[in-house]
Amino acid sequence: MLYHFSEDANIGVFIPKEKQNRPEFPAVVWAIDEEHEFTYYFPRDCPRIICRKTEDTSDKNVDLFFRNTNADIIVTVESGWYSRIIEKTLYKYHFEDDGFELFDKTAGYYISYQVVKPIGIEKVDKLVERLLSKGIELRFTSNLYPLREAILTSDFKEFGIHRFNNAKKL
Repeated sequence: MLYHFSEDANIGVFIPKEKQNRPEFPAVVWAIDEEHEFTYYFPRDCPRIICRKTEDTSDKNVDLFFRNTNADIIVTVESGWYSRIIEKTLYKYHFEDDGFELFDKTAGYYISYQVVKPIGIEKVDKLVERLLSKGIELRFTSNLYPLREAILTSDFKEFGIHRFNNAKKL
């Protein structure tokens, strides 16, 4: 089963679209697998950084990014998004995985070049509680730029930077 998260509760079919930040990429329908769905428990435009500790994470990177936690996944969001996250209701569209191909294993992204009709939809609210129930540590910071810089100048591999164009400028 694959999923697509939206703030719109009335999507009857998903038509392949070009991504604004990837104009050279063909039009596709994007989906996410169950393991990574938590990365979309946020308002659409919410900038966030996700760090995942795996058995391959070096001791140096464990010390840099996971020093003060037992969590294997940390999601960091700018503080200004707190109330929007608390108040947001999303809709999780369910897709059969037929017609999708794996695009990015680390992120759990799948793509389809075909029109896709969802086989179900469910309301998703209480986003913070959902994250916490999965053992994910949710952190808030005044600005994401320092964390982004630390990650990009390290050799850390298990991370995702989402909607960073919406982060507060330094």
